[in-house]
This record gives sequence, C-alpha cells and structure tokens, in this order.
Amino acid sequence: MECRVLSIQSHVVRGYVGNKSATFPLQVLGFEVDSINSVQFSNHTGYAHWKGQVLTAEELQVLYEGIKLNQVNRYDYILTGYSRDNSFLEMVVDIILELKKTNPSLVYVCDPVMGDHGVMYVPENLLPVYQEKIVPLSDILTPNQFEAEKEHPRSLLFTAQVMELLHKMGPGTVVLTSTDLPSKQGGKFLVALGSQKTVKPDGSKTSQKICMDIPKVDAVFVGTGDLFAAMLLAWTHHHPTDLKAACEKTVSVMHHVIKRTINYANDVAGPGKKPSPAQLELRMVQSKADIENPAIAVAVRVLE
Repeated sequence: MECRVLSIQSHVVRGYVGNKSATFPLQVLGFEVDSINSVQFSNHTGYAHWKGQVLTAEELQVLYEGIKLNQVNRYDYILTGYSRDNSFLEMVVDIILELKKTNPSLVYVCDPVMGDHGVMYVPENLLPVYQEKIVPLSDILTPNQFEAEKEHPRSLLFTAQVMELLHKMGPGTVVLTSTDLPSKQGGKFLVALGSQKTVKPDGSKTSQKICMDIPKVDAVFVGTGDLFAAMLLAWTHHHPTDLKAACEKTVSVMHHVIKRTINYANDVAGPGKKPSPAQLELRMVQSKADIENPAIAVAVRVLE
C-alpha cells in the first residue's frame, strides 16, 4: 500500500538540507512525499553568502488549503524540521491536528531544530510552542542533547530520565541523536540514545531502550539531522516495534553517506587542505544503494 508523507521544513537550491535531504531518500525507499518549504534559500547558511525567502503562516495556509480543496490531504506521516517563525509553527500545529483528525493512525515525526552546542538557531519564543503543542502531538521525536534539555529545562538529569520525561509529554519514540556522554569505545565515538514505548494489540505495554556508539568524523556536515529524521521515519515504518533494528539501519545509512561525502571532499580539496562547505555537501544521489539496502555499519545495544 502506498505511503504518503507531508514534509514541512527548509529547502535549499544547492545541496542537501531540509526537504532536499529528506525527500530523495524517502522516495528511494518507496514513499510518496509532498514537500512544503518553510524557507527557500540558495544554499545553507554555512556558506559565506546566501539568499532566499521565508514562508509566512498565511502562505503556508494557502498551500495547505489548495491540497484540501483537491481532497488529497490524507497522509500516513508528517515530518517537520526547521522553522523560525512563531505564527508559522502555530499553523503547523493546526495542520497536524487536522491531518490526525482525517487519519487517526497518522504518525508525526518531529525533528525539533532549535540549536546545538549551546547556541540557539531560532528565536526563544518558539520554545513554548514546542513544549506545549508540538512535542505532545509528536509520535517520534529526534532532538539532540541541547534540544532535549530545552524541551524539558527543569530536569538536570539526562539520558534515560530525560527520555522518560519526554515520553510523558507525548511521543512514544524518542531518539537523542547526539549526546555529550562518554562512549565505552573511546573519544572517537559519539553516543546516541533511543527509547520506544509501544502498546500491543492485547493492550499490554512494552518498552525498549537502546544505545549507539557512532564513529566521529572531523568535519562539519549540514543536513545530517534532516536525513536522520527521514530515515528513522522510513525504518520505523518497516520495524514499528523494534527500535534497535530501525536505528541500526538509520545510523548505518548515515555512516555510509557521511563516509562517502568526507572521502569525496578530501579528494577534491587535496592533501592537507580543509574541504569547503560546497565540497562537504552530502553525496546523497551517489549513496542511493546504501539508502535502499544499508550494510549494518553501526551496532546498536539494547539497554533494557
């Protein structure tokens, strides 16, 4: 059966960020994707120069009304990422509520792009919308450590305790895509964590907590968070009650794409030279086979 995704996030003409980073791999895996661009830029903001437009809440409403008028507003998934306007985010909430009313089994995957490494990417007034409206609507949530702490600022505890607190706010699946926790495999690895709570047909509840040690790469990539959220959507669709299997495939896709990208960037830059943002654009099309059938490159440990 055909699966349809509505993806509302950023877009760039050059490179792979937001919808450009999510749409192609989802289509490769058989999903039909309708994309609405929260912003449309010439390239991502890691370049020295960029130009573009920001979609307003009113413009978002007009686009969605057109979809409704044609009676093609039934989706299996909705995926959201970067948004920097309060009223736009409020309109996204209204759309999600309406789509969930149209299809009660719709799964909402939220990548709450707010910041990283102590720096906010979006205005502070978006935080209450995320905390009070977006997170409670989410079925799958993919924050990094900084964003998870913003979602639940009263908690000084991280890891399992924070994931439990986020579960209580709404989402059944929470994946912390990066943390500052030390890896058992040493300083060359990044620790990511996941937690999933599911209800079986008989009403009984199960849970699974996982840990991933991801090899670090000495470069700055843009669009990897968008790719992660899209791949988690796809692989949880195929493994709805097995977060370990879904995350192994998701992180392995990431590993292959990033490895291919850094190898290409270093070759083009030349010996001893730092690759440019253009050279570090994700090698997405070249990774098509790895997206379709990823060789498991990162093992996922079940904690409980």
